[in-house]
Amino acid sequence: MKPSSVRKKVSRTQARNAALLNLLGTPGLGTLLAGRRWEGVLQLLLFLTGFVMFSVWAARDLMQYYSLMFNDAPKSAPVNGGLAWAGLGICLLIWGWSLVTSLSLFREAARVNLESLQSFAAGQIKMEPARIILALAALPQWQRNGEIISRTFSFKDFPAAMKFVNDVAELAEQAQHHPDIDVRWNKVTLALTTHDAGGLTEKDFALAKQCDALSVR
Repeated sequence: MKPSSVRKKVSRTQARNAALLNLLGTPGLGTLLAGRRWEGVLQLLLFLTGFVMFSVWAARDLMQYYSLMFNDAPKSAPVNGGLAWAGLGICLLIWGWSLVTSLSLFREAARVNLESLQSFAAGQIKMEPARIILALAALPQWQRNGEIISRTFSFKDFPAAMKFVNDVAELAEQAQHHPDIDVRWNKVTLALTTHDAGGLTEKDFALAKQCDALSVR
């Protein structure tokens, strides 16, 4: 299965966890876990660089301090604090960057929630028979049985089938539309209908199309 190049949508929980990690833990780590890989890696590396610079200065300063305590030799020049200020500056800069990223994740999560609500409202209208026929024509591997459409997906083994099930579950949560799922070792059968509408709606066919895309990753 090929990994998707499309960035996954961020939920409010993911945005909150990312912000907590970025602002109270290690800047960049939350960004990375939220799916923004390159931005997260860069933030993490730069923050660690600043931390190492400050740590090197602190270690040198402590070594000089202890050497003065137990050594009668003339005092040496104090350790240059420029390294410490540079390290602190980098850390604060990356902390600020991770704050901006966290706010961006919250905005993205709010937009996803709004889109989900709009999609949910639009998908509650039962489709006319003629539209159902046209929609099914675009999904030739799905079968209609009354007010339900279904398809059986085949995979190479049980772990691959379960990965697909987990991906479908995440997708269904984002769409707030949940299919019936039946797993038989390497085969997964999905069945879709919109109970609130009393039949098939656009949400069923939209989710079916997305599940087809998941199956060929």
